[in-house]
Amino acid sequence: MANEIRNAVIIGSGPAGLTAALYLSRANLAPLLFAGSKWGGQLMLTTDVENYPGFPKGILGPDLMKLFREQAERFGTEIVNSDVTSVGFGGRPFKITANNQIYQAKSVIIANGAETRWLGFANEQKLIGRGVSSCAPCDAFFFKDKKVIVVGGGDSAMEEALTLTKFATSVAIVHRREEFRASKIMVDRASVNKKISFILNSEVVDVLGKDRVEGVKIKNIKDNSQKEMPLDGIFVAIGHIPVTDIYRGEVELDDKGYVRRKAQIYVGETDAPGNYKMMTSVKGVFVAGDVHDHHYRQAITAAGYGCMAALEVEKWLEQ
Repeated sequence: MANEIRNAVIIGSGPAGLTAALYLSRANLAPLLFAGSKWGGQLMLTTDVENYPGFPKGILGPDLMKLFREQAERFGTEIVNSDVTSVGFGGRPFKITANNQIYQAKSVIIANGAETRWLGFANEQKLIGRGVSSCAPCDAFFFKDKKVIVVGGGDSAMEEALTLTKFATSVAIVHRREEFRASKIMVDRASVNKKISFILNSEVVDVLGKDRVEGVKIKNIKDNSQKEMPLDGIFVAIGHIPVTDIYRGEVELDDKGYVRRKAQIYVGETDAPGNYKMMTSVKGVFVAGDVHDHHYRQAITAAGYGCMAALEVEKWLEQ
């Protein structure tokens, strides 16, 4: 019932949100989870997942998230496949609006995650998981002895390229400017790696291939010339967009729009009764996963944060 005051509401249904739901439901707190119209997080766009513990032969991303969901529901999590359109954290109980209904909660876990900032081509979207990726630690293994490019100019692009050199035969970094935004040390590491080359003052204007990436079309910004480059994979590293628009003015966000944890806001503070590392700037509102973590961005770390947030919610409610 929408007018019932819930012990805990979770917003988001990726590894962080569903892990939090599992822990809270096993604690007999009957959490309500808003999965959204596109549930499951970024793993729903991933084909083979081979770095999640417990699956030695790998597992498809959507299949893994289906197991997450079934496990949370088994212990009593109520899941609503609706998008949260607004929140009210200015007073208690907290207010969450979805489907034109207002839900109330004693505590909230924000776990919306972050979306990849893609290049925006139709064929790019079609070939995600078929040669188009945004996560080298996740997918580099599948490009053993292959030719790939990384699009971007920041530290993330350099890290992606360096990871890919452990498997790919060649890695080209495509950047639309002459200078990189990445730190000097990261640029230096990439520059001395014999597998890495640079295509500067250029941008990818299309992804080629029908069932799998077969190449890209690259445009030189200085002379507007274009060329096709055959390759096996493209890794997009131009940033992520945290799904936090509904939280603006409700909890503290950093300059990139990610939710800030209390531990980041009040470093060293012991906030009696209890130090809640996963709490936001609003007491009783917690955060987990990629919506606050723009460093690791892995399914296993998101799940870990979900566990931490759930344990702190349980403690918070008790106190």
